[in-house]
Amino acid sequence: MPTKNGSGRGSGSTATTNPPGNQTPNTPDINESEIARLKVDQLRDRLRRRGVTGTADMRKDDLVKALVKAMKDGAKKSTSARAGGSSGSGSSRSGASRSGSSAKKTTSSSANPPGNQTPNTPDVNESEIARLKVDELRGRLRARGVAGTADMQKADLVKALVKSLRDNSGASSSSGGGGVRKGPQNSKSIKYAQEVTSVDDEPERPGRSLVTTDHEVIRRWAEARKGVPTTVDGTEHDGHAGVLRFDFPSNGREQRLREISWEEWFRAFDERRLNFIYQEERSDGKQSNFFRLESPDREDG
Repeated sequence: MPTKNGSGRGSGSTATTNPPGNQTPNTPDINESEIARLKVDQLRDRLRRRGVTGTADMRKDDLVKALVKAMKDGAKKSTSARAGGSSGSGSSRSGASRSGSSAKKTTSSSANPPGNQTPNTPDVNESEIARLKVDELRGRLRARGVAGTADMQKADLVKALVKSLRDNSGASSSSGGGGVRKGPQNSKSIKYAQEVTSVDDEPERPGRSLVTTDHEVIRRWAEARKGVPTTVDGTEHDGHAGVLRFDFPSNGREQRLREISWEEWFRAFDERRLNFIYQEERSDGKQSNFFRLESPDREDG
């Protein structure tokens, strides 16, 4: 009987140290089986948030290994920091003070990422915007329909872009994010298309032309056709995605298309104030892969 009890305690200890699916010793928060079930764009997003770059050409196996390694390295640093902060009573009091300060910082950063001083606008990173060059700032403002930037200094351009992004974020929140973007170059296709503002909206009839800016509507439409977000190779500029496309297996994989994350695809989509014109079904009721991206601000889209 004592032997059985001892054996049971030993078994329980092992499970606590490493949960099922975790092959990394002493890292209970890293579940490798769960990480392996993530999609490619989710893996790239998580690596990007941890400061890992150069993931665009990595395959899924390599992305999984890279994320596990990044999480493991982070766990080691965290353990080392905790061990260093627990020596001596004076150190303990200091550690408690630091812990309280850290909690405040954590709460603040979860509401607004570092570099973002605009409440409730997680996509507006003001530090990142301030690092852009003057011509990049003018280009982004022009793409958002803001005129009169030729004589503006960099500080004013930064403020104008932050304001434009913040205003757009507020408008997206109030309208559900699917409202059509309007401008001098709106085409007849947009004028006569049925506006879709959420995934609950249904086409009025098969073959109906639809238009939306809602991210979830666009993502679901593409994923239902096994499409992946891509940019046309060679059209990128200043580290930003170039011409936006979807790569559908039914069309045969195109060599010039380079897969990017959904985050990067939608960032370019919003910055260029594009509308997504598409069909769910053709007039004969068969699934349609037709889509077009249009800018209301310039003829070339």
